[in-house]
Amino acid sequence: MNKISSRAKTTGLFPEGFIADSAAYILSQQLPDGSIPWFKGGYADPWDHVEAAMGLAIAGEYRAAEKAYRWLADIQLEDGSWWAAYKDGAIDNRERRETNFVAYVATGVWQYFLIKHDTQFLQRFWPMVERAIEFVLRLQTKFGEIHWAVDTEGAAKEDALITGCSSIYKSLECAINIAHQLGVARPQWRVAREALGNALRNKPERFDRTWGSKARFSMDWFYPILTGAFSGQAAQLRLQQRWDEFVVAGLGCRCVSDEPWVTVAESCELTMSLIAAGQYSRAEVLYRGLHRWQDKDGGYWTGYVYRDEAVWPEEKTTWTVGAMLLAADALAGLTSASALFTSVCLPSDAAQNTQGVDCFDELELSGSQG
Repeated sequence: MNKISSRAKTTGLFPEGFIADSAAYILSQQLPDGSIPWFKGGYADPWDHVEAAMGLAIAGEYRAAEKAYRWLADIQLEDGSWWAAYKDGAIDNRERRETNFVAYVATGVWQYFLIKHDTQFLQRFWPMVERAIEFVLRLQTKFGEIHWAVDTEGAAKEDALITGCSSIYKSLECAINIAHQLGVARPQWRVAREALGNALRNKPERFDRTWGSKARFSMDWFYPILTGAFSGQAAQLRLQQRWDEFVVAGLGCRCVSDEPWVTVAESCELTMSLIAAGQYSRAEVLYRGLHRWQDKDGGYWTGYVYRDEAVWPEEKTTWTVGAMLLAADALAGLTSASALFTSVCLPSDAAQNTQGVDCFDELELSGSQG
């Protein structure tokens, strides 16, 4: 089990027992097959399942985290995808397969490796990652964006989401790193990532083409920063432009700009986005106030409607706890994966014409078994 740093204790970032209690809550919800539903009796989706698994890895619960990835590998479809949701060992939603859900497994697998330095783990799950990424990239358009989903029959749902494509952008970075670590050349993934980043930065007209704008969602605001599409002054400017619209002082980040509802997971992700933009002090202040939403069982309530002074919904989601642990790692450097969402790391040959830097020498990844 990882220990809380003395700096984290003195700055009041974490309550006593935070890591152990948070991990215990996720473990209490994980099913025997390895899946991690939102909460007991609920469904599991591939993206939020991975978010919770990453929380387990931060807490040192490696066996449980690996079990979570084995579950995904066991149920992966032949085309590399997963259905939108699963429940009690069965498919719960056959209506679609979402590209950002599918790609996110690469982020989780790479995070586990950064913490554990287990090359055998990478080799074991490489086929799953490769199939998932290839599925996603088959849905990239000539303009760079990636369709958000396919329907029951596998036909593309032809539109793109800023948040979803931003998540895929980070997942492609992680997939490229996995391939590099295993000595596998995937130059087409680098080209695809560059095209996707260009679309996110310069082609806003390629998103929300067939539905209303999603700009009211805070994730559309900060996810391009969280995942590395925007950095430096561009990231700082983006954060400042809508800060007052989304952030409620002393409470956290709204999910949407027009509702009096702050959510813990979005606040955690904004915390990491602030660190990525070089605003560490602001990140600390935001994160420190989130522990008020922790229940006695270690779980965190999903959100709070401040107009009504009420927790809503009355759910303690495993992915919210995962987000709390990811933000804690980013703030306090609890593991060697702490910079996953606060910097862009690519091998030197993939850093051509990108925002990435060659950080493999700094990581000193020897391929030793953890």
